[in-house]
Amino acid sequence: MADKRDEIILRGLQENNLKNIDLNIPKEKINVFTGLSGSGKSSVVFDTLATESRRQMTLNYPLYVRHQMPRYERPHADLMQHLSPVVVVEQKPVKGNARSTVGTYTDIDPLIRLLFSRIGSPSIGSATEFSSEGSFGNCPECSGYGEIVAPDITKLIDHTKSLRDSAVRFKPLAPPGWQGRWMVDGGLFDPDLPIKDFTKEKYNMLVYGPPEGERAFSTYYYKVGNRDIEWDGILPRFIRLYINRDLTKLKITSQDDVLAMTTHAACPTCEGSGLNPKVLECKINGLNIVHYDRLELTELLGELGKIKDPVGKSIAQQAYPSVKQLVDLGLGYLSLSRKMGTLSGGEAQRVKIARHLGSSLNNITYIFDEPSAGLHPEEIEMLTHMLESLRDNYNTVVVIEHNLAVIKTADEIIEMGTGAGVSGGEVVYQGGLEGLKKASAITNLDHKPTINRNPRKAEERFSIRNASANNLKNVSVEIPKNVLVSVCGVSGSGKSSLMFGAFTENYPETISVGQGSIGTSSRSTLATYMGIMDDIRSILSKETGQPVGLFSFNSSGACPVCEGKGVTTPDVAFADPVTVTCEACRGTRYSEEALSYRYKGKNIVEILELTIDETNQYLNMPKIVKKVDTLRDVGLGYLTLGQTTSSLSGGEVQRLKLASHLKKEGQIYLLDEPSLGLHTKDNDHLLDVFQGLVNKGNSVILVEHNLNFIAASDWVIEMGPSGGKKGGEVLFEGTPEEMLESDTLTAKWLRKGVEE
Repeated sequence: MADKRDEIILRGLQENNLKNIDLNIPKEKINVFTGLSGSGKSSVVFDTLATESRRQMTLNYPLYVRHQMPRYERPHADLMQHLSPVVVVEQKPVKGNARSTVGTYTDIDPLIRLLFSRIGSPSIGSATEFSSEGSFGNCPECSGYGEIVAPDITKLIDHTKSLRDSAVRFKPLAPPGWQGRWMVDGGLFDPDLPIKDFTKEKYNMLVYGPPEGERAFSTYYYKVGNRDIEWDGILPRFIRLYINRDLTKLKITSQDDVLAMTTHAACPTCEGSGLNPKVLECKINGLNIVHYDRLELTELLGELGKIKDPVGKSIAQQAYPSVKQLVDLGLGYLSLSRKMGTLSGGEAQRVKIARHLGSSLNNITYIFDEPSAGLHPEEIEMLTHMLESLRDNYNTVVVIEHNLAVIKTADEIIEMGTGAGVSGGEVVYQGGLEGLKKASAITNLDHKPTINRNPRKAEERFSIRNASANNLKNVSVEIPKNVLVSVCGVSGSGKSSLMFGAFTENYPETISVGQGSIGTSSRSTLATYMGIMDDIRSILSKETGQPVGLFSFNSSGACPVCEGKGVTTPDVAFADPVTVTCEACRGTRYSEEALSYRYKGKNIVEILELTIDETNQYLNMPKIVKKVDTLRDVGLGYLTLGQTTSSLSGGEVQRLKLASHLKKEGQIYLLDEPSLGLHTKDNDHLLDVFQGLVNKGNSVILVEHNLNFIAASDWVIEMGPSGGKKGGEVLFEGTPEEMLESDTLTAKWLRKGVEE
């Protein structure tokens, strides 16, 4: 019996596609779950193990406390024993507002503010006064945001046009609006003269209003008469009506329309810090708090180590381990002031990991969702050391992972399969590395990248000239057209700045597929996300003569009992929440009336139960066929039209998002880590899609760490040599075969991958 306590025991797991499986997960080991995207890994690890551990943890608190905490429904399983408290590091984007930074997210900022309040000179006061959100600490000019929104006259006015010909681009100030008509008919300006031909005096009058101390009036003609209204200039009017107010209160004019006419600039009063200039006078060893915030983390460690004051030293020693953790995870080039929203997927993942690793507790279960995501092969080693360190401190590590280097660090491998969706949900293999090699499993640990020995030749090229955003060092590069290109390099080397910044600015027609989430919900399905649900409803409506809304569970077709949710959640007071399938509609979400109408023998629910592979045999409308084919192309043929987006795995979401972009007719596709969340076999399928796009005459550019994609490319560009200030340069341009002879980090790992 003692041995069994060293294992997490799970019996009869039935969440999502799990087929009543049994598992024993050894404690104080690195357990890696692998398998195809959609095979059931997340259903075991997150929906069962993590959820039940969290649920049982909350049972230790009094009822009135539990009522304030997140409440978890018991997973569908027969038995779950010997669980320990969990720390979960998911792939979901980091939540936070526009002010959320690395410093605030990791809770290092409060310690730095405390440090300055105790030993900074001249003394300011309490720690809260070093915050841009405090009444004293925030900058009076920008209210603590660090930037000012200013109208851009080149965006507001097309100088080649006349007022009558809509020279003013901002609709509320242009005809046929009353303010536009007033400018055209009021008599102050020649309405048919191009703005560029105005005299200096007339131009200044139009844009800035009358000189100081003077007034000007322009006639406005009403249906019932006319009157003179004081003219104040386009810029003063725009600022008064649309900048100096709460933009969220705008109705007719949207916030986006206003922001399209403006530029964001660092506030000159606080130099972009958001802090009161008086706060910036307070310094430690010649540096103020903004200097501290903007230091690279490796430099910050040095500054914290210099502090000798006893009080300051004790505070610095509290901040030091958290900063060191980030540096040890390869993020030394970041700063505390770096906005969380600007981090790449791999950077955000590691910041989340660092946030959870400061604890000295043990006997914890650490759960990681593809921690290798966004990491260069050179950085994977740091990750594996971290996982081993957690295990060696008597913790249980559970990892969902596709990266072979991470899988090879496992003490126990659990492979789910055999396929995905309805074909998955079973344990294909459990055991050690050697056993997996011998078993007829899906994951091939000896897989090697295949070098493209016959790359396509490009006749034309895209040009980027003198790019210098973020850490780019005046980069100029030529990118071949109509071929498959991979842009690689370590985290923070400048890949995203070059491609999603400089490249898309030069080529705005680019179809960019980033790493953002798709807004999954229980009411969003594959059919709605891909934009074919309206077509399906129209077919049924036309066939039956019923209104379109009858075939929507968000409209008149909804089951009256569950209101289209398919489930009911009875009020069980302080007990664990319970979700019950709606008895009225049996989970279909639709009313009896909606289900009584059919097209080719199927009602709306039966149509939505069709898999993607089956759809085109039944619904052969060209519009539907085209969109459904893109889902099949990215390997999602096993999913059903009615599957909710909230039930998809990370890899499935990635491919769904990709499919939604592939349905657009484009010539330049730019994709940010399309391999994210995908098994090696899924990657092969995706590569075929990209090669097909190129064969049709498109340009496909991947920002990628995955060696399989890099090896299969026609052209490779590597950024580096490191991250942050030490990055931002082009290290290599050439074919994968030429890269094998190169002396760069990616080349080193490509050679190693091919030779192993």
